[in-house]
Amino acid sequence: MNRTLKSYKIINDPVYGFINIPSELIFAVIDHPYFQRLRRIKQLGLTDMVYPGALHTRFHHAIGAMHLMSITLDQLRNKGIEISETEYEAALLAILLHDIGHGPFSHALESILLEGQHHETLSLLFFDELNKQFHGQLSLARKIFVGSYERKFFHQLVSSQLDIDRLDYLQRDCFFTGVSEGTIGADRIIKMMTIVNDEVVIEEKGIYSIENFLNARRLMYWQVYLHKTTVCAEKMLINLILRAKDLGRAGYPLPGSIEFIGFLNNDLPKTGNIENPDWLDDFAQLDDLDIWGAIKLWKDLDDVVLSQISKMFLTRNLYKIHLSNLPLTTSKVADMKSKVQKKLMVSDKELNYFFSEGEISNYGYLKENKILILTKKGEVLDVATAADLPNIKAMSKIVKKYYACHAKNITLR
Repeated sequence: MNRTLKSYKIINDPVYGFINIPSELIFAVIDHPYFQRLRRIKQLGLTDMVYPGALHTRFHHAIGAMHLMSITLDQLRNKGIEISETEYEAALLAILLHDIGHGPFSHALESILLEGQHHETLSLLFFDELNKQFHGQLSLARKIFVGSYERKFFHQLVSSQLDIDRLDYLQRDCFFTGVSEGTIGADRIIKMMTIVNDEVVIEEKGIYSIENFLNARRLMYWQVYLHKTTVCAEKMLINLILRAKDLGRAGYPLPGSIEFIGFLNNDLPKTGNIENPDWLDDFAQLDDLDIWGAIKLWKDLDDVVLSQISKMFLTRNLYKIHLSNLPLTTSKVADMKSKVQKKLMVSDKELNYFFSEGEISNYGYLKENKILILTKKGEVLDVATAADLPNIKAMSKIVKKYYACHAKNITLR
């Protein structure tokens, strides 16, 4: 790519070292307020309640993923895969913006602040708005992002079971949490990548790196992403926001930032045009700081639910969680609710905010979205077939756990 002194910028990343920003357009996108907002959204939501070092942001992850994408494309070029300068830049932009639709606390509040709206839908809305502002220069990146570009392997690098997104977040989350079991050989995986019939495949000699990658991802889900303390902290946050929504829509005067209170008081996606929403700029103002700022204000309100859960967050007095490998029976849940209600001395309605139940699930590998191995004989096989290892076959099973969590104690005013 053509570089000028103005565009040749570097970022010192704790995981990879120095990262180059290779073009004026990419630098301008990174510099945009929509993207800079990601500095204020933690990658792992409330996981720092368990692993204090997990304070890295979506900004970190997006820059890191862009870096890995550039290494991957360079490697593919070295293997004779033709990739034009335009495609190269577009692929970097696609992975750079793949998470731009995340709201405060990443996945924890997804579909809560904006009911029914997945972060990928919001990412596309941001993509379209940025494309307008940059006069159509992100059109190819958008096609790669949604999978409509004719060269399908570009989309696979952005979103698949073995995409650049996962290669970065596993390494990054492992680094910041200190969970060594999540270590993967990303460099080797990238070196083993090639393209066959417009699909990403891994050369056979990289098969054990893929097995390690799948196993590491499964372990990271149980130890980090679905850690029981993280699960109950997220349920607390969800219940807090739901209570705030109920109060706000009932006319209760909630303190907080203008944009945040606007989302609490209104069903914005239902009142506007989802394809061209008038609330997008307001959503682009939201980050983790809006939530924490509101929590610090809500702790002194006269609503028991809002004030108590806010205080619990600020003092890390988290819900107690019960995990089971079997579904909780109706009678078991009713008995638990009765005991919790008696202990907390709250009404039936209030109990719903202090007690939650549900399930969590984890898998290592989904056969519906295959990882392909290129054998030495030139055959392209599903990794589960090529490896002939029971470990990968076992990881195809979706494992579910069931939980109930509740407040341990509250102090009524």
